[in-house]
Amino acid sequence: MSTILRRILVTAVIPGAVVLAGAYWIAPIALSFYAAKKVPAIAKVVPTDLKDHSVSQAPGIRLSYVGYDFEVPWSDLDNAKTTLYPKDKPEKTEVVLAFRSGLRLMVTAVPAKEFANEFANDIKMSSQKLDAVSEDGAATSDYVLARSIYDFSPDQMHYWSLSSGVHSREQVMLAMKSILPAEPAKTGIFNIQNGSYKGFQQGNPQIRQDSLLVNLYSDDGSVQLKFWQKDYRNLAGVTQPEINRIVQSLQHKAALENSNALAKR
Repeated sequence: MSTILRRILVTAVIPGAVVLAGAYWIAPIALSFYAAKKVPAIAKVVPTDLKDHSVSQAPGIRLSYVGYDFEVPWSDLDNAKTTLYPKDKPEKTEVVLAFRSGLRLMVTAVPAKEFANEFANDIKMSSQKLDAVSEDGAATSDYVLARSIYDFSPDQMHYWSLSSGVHSREQVMLAMKSILPAEPAKTGIFNIQNGSYKGFQQGNPQIRQDSLLVNLYSDDGSVQLKFWQKDYRNLAGVTQPEINRIVQSLQHKAALENSNALAKR
């Protein structure tokens, strides 16, 4: 091979190799920066522990709906406006409790693993891949999946990683984190639990907003509590001790019945 031909090949091949290397290594890095910049601000909010664990001692009532028993710290329930769903099926999975104060509380019973199964189907991802993207157990535990998504934020991304797999995983997590939190999460996401359930509260009650959301998870099923306070005539809105009262008193009806049966033996 002549010297001139070698020079031509070197001149053509080396720049081409540099371009290909740049496309392979630089493009994912640039895409990570771009994706993190474009996500909504809510994607940067991560769970923190509640500062107020006190429980309201206000007069209230004990209720039993959609397979769960719980207490509410209000006694002005308007039974005529309380609605069960679905209306066309005998088995009810959701109730909207209306109070004369204008407050409404929606309680929804969710079957075990429904969140993980629906999420995997929506993003067309197998159970194995869902575990690999989030963390082990996410495909079979709604709480583990929710925790892994809520805990993720753009600040945790490895922008300069040379691994395309790392970039792919983090961009999927970033997309999920941008979708999962509801509007109330803008004022905070908080870890919340009782003896049987672990979950997350979206929304800081100290900042008055139209709604607050609580999701509680267990291996036997999950519960969602949504507080609608747009028409609530109490200027202070729903307080943390009031939310704590409901959460701490919540029990699955079957578990409660088993506990009572054991106590009578």
